[in-house]
Amino acid sequence: MVVGTASHVGKSWTATAICRFLRRRGVRVAPFKAQNMSLNSYPCVDGGEIGRSQAAQAEACGLEPRSDMNPVLLKPSGPDGSQVILNGKVWKQLSATAYYEHYEELLGEVRAAYQRLADEFDFLVIEGAGAAAELNLRSRDLVNLPLAADLGVPALLVADIDRGGVFASVVGTMQLLEGDEKELVRGFVINRFRGERSLFSEGRQTLERLAERPCLGVFPYAPDIHLDAEDSVSLDAPPSEPRSSSELRVAVVRLPHIANFTDFRLLPNVEYVTEAAQYDPDLIIIPGTKNTLEDLAWLQRIGLDRWILDRRKDGAAVWGVCGGYQMLGRFISDPREVESKRGRLPGLGLLPHKTTITSEKTTREVSARLAVDGRDFTAYEIHMGDTEPPAGDSPFAFIDGKAEGCLRRGILGTYLHGALEDPAVAQFLLEDVANWKNKPAPKIRGVADKQKHYDRLADWFEGHVDWPRFEELYLR
Repeated sequence: MVVGTASHVGKSWTATAICRFLRRRGVRVAPFKAQNMSLNSYPCVDGGEIGRSQAAQAEACGLEPRSDMNPVLLKPSGPDGSQVILNGKVWKQLSATAYYEHYEELLGEVRAAYQRLADEFDFLVIEGAGAAAELNLRSRDLVNLPLAADLGVPALLVADIDRGGVFASVVGTMQLLEGDEKELVRGFVINRFRGERSLFSEGRQTLERLAERPCLGVFPYAPDIHLDAEDSVSLDAPPSEPRSSSELRVAVVRLPHIANFTDFRLLPNVEYVTEAAQYDPDLIIIPGTKNTLEDLAWLQRIGLDRWILDRRKDGAAVWGVCGGYQMLGRFISDPREVESKRGRLPGLGLLPHKTTITSEKTTREVSARLAVDGRDFTAYEIHMGDTEPPAGDSPFAFIDGKAEGCLRRGILGTYLHGALEDPAVAQFLLEDVANWKNKPAPKIRGVADKQKHYDRLADWFEGHVDWPRFEELYLR
């Protein structure tokens, strides 16, 4: 199990690195995270959905994602709590208090999913969540050291030196742990080190003495390695490349319940907005969301709906993906209060479509064909709702001969996550907007093949881990 001193210290990163590293050594390895809280999810071959980070780890292992790799997925949907995905399927909508009332039942499901994987693979890389020493949650912790103790697996502690306080975080974590849980932590690693590592040799020795555990590696900050982000905290980071004033300016609305924002990782000149901006973007994108009606109400409350419509009148293109597609239409209704108690709200009216939120969730990977030029691409759907387009509308794509979405001059609506992650599709659509705006054709961001990044990550791990000690403590 890979646990952390805090959230966002690099647990997913380290777990993915170990997955790829072991696979390259011929080990039959699979990822596992008992409970994840994320609005970035991905469909599985068994028809369920899991957190995006576990899907990436499966890819690093050379596997198709499956529901057992993340048996409990929490998708926050607002003040009423979270939608609980159990074994890949929608189970219940629960508040935090109500969720913990189901602890024993959920623990049984977690154990069963773990065992199914353990029976098939030589090695499981288990990812924790949050901090390892969450004392207030210890009695009902499904995902960290109490689970490791229940399953009888050792743990590796990850600390992020870049955020500061690494001595307090490592030593403090170890001092807060008790009994068998403390004994499970056999070593620790230091992540995101900048500069000359030899200058930290004394610090490393001090940490080993105070934590009474070996340091198995000081790993450098690696900005050239890219993995799919687990949640929207990554959007708080400044852009990694300068924005060009001559190319298309792209604004993505950062909805309160934004989901699957990895759709836009290839797009250049992207800025995430939460208020009516004082500039005129060439393209506005409304992304996916876990709660379409509540996020639409938020748009209307703060005036972003008017800003989008005004920019559209001034010539901006507007794209909507999944929940954003639903918002482009005439209205959205939720008669069964699946996601919201608002019942029905008017949409932006940029498309004549009508959407009804349904209790059944569509979760699938698809092979699609772009309607304009017939190019093929792969994508996936994760949504609750049916959108009714008018007869004769111009579709965005075809799936098994059936029209999907809408593509008009300056307006794009689709349920297909991942379409814009296809370099050819993204480039084609951006060039279409650029021609309309009479601007130079943009170039999509140079994101290398995912498999290359998994290999870089394995190289990063192999190059800095104390392999003999790691093998002795975790693989024997």
